[in-house]
Amino acid sequence: MMSADVSDRAVTAAASHEHESPFAGPDEAFEAAKQGMWIFLVTEVLMFGGLFVAYGIFRGLHADMFQEAHRYLAVSLGGTNTVVLILSSLTMALGVGATQRGQRDRALLFFGLTLLLASCFLLVKYFEYSHKFHEGLLPGGYFRNEHLKHPKAPLFFSLYFVMTGLHLVHVLVGMGLIAWLLKRTVARQFGPHYYTPVELVGFYWHFVDMVWIYLFPLLYLVG
Repeated sequence: MMSADVSDRAVTAAASHEHESPFAGPDEAFEAAKQGMWIFLVTEVLMFGGLFVAYGIFRGLHADMFQEAHRYLAVSLGGTNTVVLILSSLTMALGVGATQRGQRDRALLFFGLTLLLASCFLLVKYFEYSHKFHEGLLPGGYFRNEHLKHPKAPLFFSLYFVMTGLHLVHVLVGMGLIAWLLKRTVARQFGPHYYTPVELVGFYWHFVDMVWIYLFPLLYLVG
């Protein structure tokens, strides 16, 4: 019996040691999580930065074509989505602040509004992409537009769809994360004493918005 008790205590101690936090306290864990998120966002910047550099190089080589092709983009739709994402950054920031203050109902409201604004972004992008498909303004060998005669025009729309499509993937990921925050907020798993995931998702969403703020003038305005 004694040997069995000793064995049980040893297993319990081992399990406790295995799950022991490597951090001295919650503040240290929070700072480590923030540093990890910043490192991740740096890799994202490098990925989008490569596309921005490629865009700049090809625009320098084919400036006349880029100037002509960018006129086929709907500035009004791109501008609408810019406003939508800026508002979504505001609601996300308000949701994070409400969580930190323990205002659960306000946090639910602002996270819900952020998700709604993100859905509006998707809806506008759907209409924009649908118009491009209808007009044959497609990348590479799929280009079928009869009005844009420049032989390098497919290159512009290849860059357009890669850059905006990659950003769209990030929006979808962000929406999934916000929905996850909503679920956990409903379950009262966040509050003034624990909000690390909320703040990290907020960082990610602000990054997604910032990327679009660069994409909009680069593609729609500068050409």
